[in-house]
Amino acid sequence: MKVANSLRSLKQRHKDCQIVRRKGRLYVINKTQKRYKARQG
Repeated sequence: MKVANSLRSLKQRHKDCQIVRRKGRLYVINKTQKRYKARQG
């Protein structure tokens, strides 16, 4: 999982990426390509 300051560019990496808020943190998840996971901060 990548940890980044901003998730905007990480969301653009694949068309199925979604931004989700869990436990006060922002995550990028991707159901089809699991390698595109990321977390902010």
